[in-house]
Amino acid sequence: MKNKFLTRAIVAAALLPMLGVAAVYNNGSKTTTFDVTLKIIADCTIAANGLDFGQTQGVLATNVSINTTLQVTCTNTTPYNIGLNAGTGTGSTTAARVMTGTSGNSSTVSFNLYQAAGNTIWGNTQGTDTKSGVGSGVAVSHTVYGVVPAQATPQPDTYKSTITATVYF
Repeated sequence: MKNKFLTRAIVAAALLPMLGVAAVYNNGSKTTTFDVTLKIIADCTIAANGLDFGQTQGVLATNVSINTTLQVTCTNTTPYNIGLNAGTGTGSTTAARVMTGTSGNSSTVSFNLYQAAGNTIWGNTQGTDTKSGVGSGVAVSHTVYGVVPAQATPQPDTYKSTITATVYF
C-alpha cells in the first residue's frame, strides 16, 4: 500500500508542471536587476512629391505656378535645414534653374523653386538659401512653390529636371 501511495505521489508531482501548476519552493530567494536602454540620436528623413507644371502646356506667355510638398521628420528638438540643388537641367543653377528636353533637343525651359509664394529662391547653401526648422518627432510638410516664368516657347517636347532635396541636421 505504501509503494502504491508513493508511486501515485511521484506521478502526480511529474504531471503538475504539464497541467500548468507551478511548484512552490520555500528555500529562500535571490534577486538581480538589469537595465533596459534605448539611445535616441539626432536623425531626420525626407520625402518629396513630384512637381508637374502640366502635360498640355502651350505657349509660355504667362507664368505657370504650381506647388508640391516635402515631408521632413526629425527627432524631437533636432534643428535642420532643407536644401534643394540646381537640378539636372543643362546649365542649371539654383538662381536660374532649367528643364532640358528629353528627346535629344538642346532647348530648355526656365523655372525656379521658392520657399514662399513668389519670393526667396530655395537653394542648397545652408544659412543662405535653405529653409530651416526644428524637429518635433512627427512629419512636417514644407511647401515648394514652383514657377515657370513667361518666356520664348521652345519646340514641343517633354522637359525635365531632377531636383535633389537634402535635409541637413
